Amino acid sequence: MATGSGESISVEVIYALRDKAERVPLKLAAGSTVQQAIEFSGLLQKHPEIDLPTSKVGIYAKLVKLDQALRDRDRVEIYRPLLADPKEVRRQRAAEGKVMKKGAGAAAVAQAPEPGDT
Repeated sequence: MATGSGESISVEVIYALRDKAERVPLKLAAGSTVQQAIEFSGLLQKHPEIDLPTSKVGIYAKLVKLDQALRDRDRVEIYRPLLADPKEVRRQRAAEGKVMKKGAGAAAVAQAPEPGDT
């Protein structure tokens, strides 16, 4: 993967954690794949929670397969699984918003001064 005499490319592998991102710059042989870059980066050993066969990966936010050949200056990204389904989260927020609007209206009516109270 690393080269001694042939052409090489510079790439970086990124793995975003909750509080920071791990960034590993690499020099690889021309024609190296996404999988080779990830394996060579050492991130699989450092973060055993990464399950490469099932993880989604991309190059500059575009999903790619592990056998995708890399080009010079590519940024390989390893994506973590979502903690919650985005559609379900939106549904819950929408439902909470409706409840809050209804509740706010009732609270506003309850706090309004009675006619004749001044």
